[in-house]
Amino acid sequence: MLAGFLADQRATLVLRCAGLEGAREGELARRSVEPSTLSLLGLVRHLTDVERRWFRKVLAGQDDAGPLWSSAEDPDGDFDGAAPDAASVAAAWEAWREAVDFAERFAAGAPDLEVSGHDDWRGTVSLRWVLVHMIEEYARHNGHADLLRERIDGTRGI
Repeated sequence: MLAGFLADQRATLVLRCAGLEGAREGELARRSVEPSTLSLLGLVRHLTDVERRWFRKVLAGQDDAGPLWSSAEDPDGDFDGAAPDAASVAAAWEAWREAVDFAERFAAGAPDLEVSGHDDWRGTVSLRWVLVHMIEEYARHNGHADLLRERIDGTRGI
């Protein structure tokens, strides 16, 4: 059930960005309202880093699976560096798909929801906690994506 709700939230992000391919890819990087750097592309990059952090680094213990776009020196790099060029858009979607694929395989292969890992902020967290947290993370940012998409071309709803 948790994996299903998370899959629905991931699909919502894809739906909010759908139709902005090709000549309209630059719209993915359109900012919300100055001075904010919030954009659909920034959300894809941010959620990629979040997926990698919780599933690869914390639960799977892959210490080399750090963020792709943000860092301690540039914590908002996932948003600030979101450029409206085709290569950046393609790279972001490829990285997101890879992160989601890993997370789905990890969750499906876990013996139970009590599989745990260590997080420097939260201490020991279980797969159950991470799945619930990811549902919340996507739900919050999908609300942002709804508003961004409406600003781009008026698309509303599901």
